[in-house]
Amino acid sequence: MTDINTWIDTEVKSNDVVLFMKGTPDAPMCGFSGRVVQILDHLGADYKGINILESGELRQGIKDYSNWPTIPQLYVKGEFIGGCDIVTEMFQSGELKTLLAEKTAA
Repeated sequence: MTDINTWIDTEVKSNDVVLFMKGTPDAPMCGFSGRVVQILDHLGADYKGINILESGELRQGIKDYSNWPTIPQLYVKGEFIGGCDIVTEMFQSGELKTLLAEKTAA
């Protein structure tokens, strides 16, 4: 595992909900990242946003880590959930709310 993969793996496994995104939750830098932030905020999720634009190594590393070509990427309890389209579909069906409640319950 490369250093960036180790760092990503640590972030994914040490935080209940992690969103790798363009920008930050307070200032998303693309519409897709912004949509996922809105969904998570609407659900009241406690999550960590990681700005992939801060590092070219991180920007490529997260794509390699997940074997998923696009950003944003949402992880819950170490499990890759998906990108904007998948998160939006899960939100609309109620599945995301249920998943977050089950996986992040104290």
